[in-house]
Amino acid sequence: MRYLIWSLRAVLFLLLLGFAVKNDQPVVLRYFFGYEWQTSLVVVLLCFFVLGVIIGLVAMLATLLRQRRELSAVKRELQLKNKLSEIDAQRYPIQPPEILN
Repeated sequence: MRYLIWSLRAVLFLLLLGFAVKNDQPVVLRYFFGYEWQTSLVVVLLCFFVLGVIIGLVAMLATLLRQRRELSAVKRELQLKNKLSEIDAQRYPIQPPEILN
């Protein structure tokens, strides 16, 4: 399994390397107020890909933090219930049933 994963990584790397080599033409990005940025196409694509990943992670962060907060509250509640059941078991031990003759 480990060799399969490494071979898939190598194939993906070679595909991305070939994509980068084929798309090295210069492009110009024009901003407001006359600002320009001239670089190769693959750098622009990589920058926008990374920006998309960062925006996705930030969007997911609020949900992740809320879920962790809810999980910790449920764990605290479970621990409290376990402690209360232990106290009740010590206070009211189970009596063996009486044998009816």
